[in-house]
Amino acid sequence: MERLVERLEKAVERLETVCQGPGMCRDGSSKGVAQYVQAFDALLAGPVAEYIKISKEVGGDVQKHAEMVHAGLMSERALLVMASQHQQPTENAFSSLLKPISEQIQVVQNFREKNRGSKLFNHLSAVSESIPALGWVAMAPKPGPYVKEMTDAAMFYTNRILKEFKDVDKKHVDWVKAYLSIWTELQAYIKEYHTTGLTWSKSGPVATEGTKSPSAPPAGAAASRSALFAQINRGEGITSGLRHVSDDMKTHKNPALKNQGGPVRSGPKPFTAPKPACNANPSPKTSPKAPALLELEGKKWRVENQENATNLVISDTELKQVAYVFKCTNSTLQIKGKINSITLDNCKKLGLVFDDVVGIVEIINSRDVKVQVMGKVPTISINKTDGCHVYLSKNSLDCEIVSAKSSEMNVLIPTEGGDFTEFPVPEQFKTVWNGQKLVTTVTEIAG
Repeated sequence: MERLVERLEKAVERLETVCQGPGMCRDGSSKGVAQYVQAFDALLAGPVAEYIKISKEVGGDVQKHAEMVHAGLMSERALLVMASQHQQPTENAFSSLLKPISEQIQVVQNFREKNRGSKLFNHLSAVSESIPALGWVAMAPKPGPYVKEMTDAAMFYTNRILKEFKDVDKKHVDWVKAYLSIWTELQAYIKEYHTTGLTWSKSGPVATEGTKSPSAPPAGAAASRSALFAQINRGEGITSGLRHVSDDMKTHKNPALKNQGGPVRSGPKPFTAPKPACNANPSPKTSPKAPALLELEGKKWRVENQENATNLVISDTELKQVAYVFKCTNSTLQIKGKINSITLDNCKKLGLVFDDVVGIVEIINSRDVKVQVMGKVPTISINKTDGCHVYLSKNSLDCEIVSAKSSEMNVLIPTEGGDFTEFPVPEQFKTVWNGQKLVTTVTEIAG
């Protein structure tokens, strides 16, 4: 433990050096800074700095996205400093104080939407899906579980990244680990300092809409963005002393180091995820309607923003091609021939008919979709979807159907008479401890 403390102190000293220039750190030295602000600074100097460093190595859109994430974390730190010095404000005033975080969440998500053609789109999606976790400061009484739920939302895309790069470029694997560790460590931080919600000072003035958060870089752990990147680029980076902290040294991974244990967290329920107050703009502006697309871009068929289109057809297909269907509503799409994969994302009341897929058909973030297989498909994945009917052909009865965080799923099997027999996909499960391991079985719902 002494070696651990020594390494942490050295990391803090290096960051303090960055922050000692004139006007660099207006909120002073770490002396007098609330304990939970210092703990947040340690998170910034550890997993956040590692994520930013690797993002810069990856470069391109990932690096730009990381800078936006960092800006959001700095806005959150400013709010924490304010909370440590002020009493809890009224609800209206609090909504105003959350606005900088809300705006930065929107910036991160908009970047992903504007770069759907990016070669690193999965990286952008992983960040975009989970960045609302910054809204934990508006969550009560369970901010920790909320962060966990937002982290889970990134898993679909991080798993894609790991699958794509695990044998190609270890840098991207490290990127996934670094990014996810931010939210894992944040959950541990929240459990220790803000278990039932953001902790406000018991003394000092009441925070109001006009209360200004310290906008300057923090002392003792995280400097301005440019200074932080400069520190990372040094021969001995910020986290060089933190990388070797083993799991047995971390309080949230080693029960023996904890003074007391908190209650066991129950998992989030499907489709009941609370939306952070800071993620809502009181006066949203109506964004212009995106144009409808049906075009081949390289090897990808893009079918986007189609509404009330009942005769969409893709016929000139090749095995190496993929189809990405995004935000299509009340429409039908037929894909002829054999292609590599099909993805339905954010679609509603969509009917899809296809011949053969050699890879996977993925249905995510959708509602009321119907998918009919005319030929063969090895795997169908249903994720975060409410209402999905899958019609299998006789040649596709060996298809594997994988589902998560979804409801109202049905698989229809063809009969000899040409009709279909409908079978529901289980949504409820029972798990018991048998003395040696957890055993999970499907729960039949009576009625």
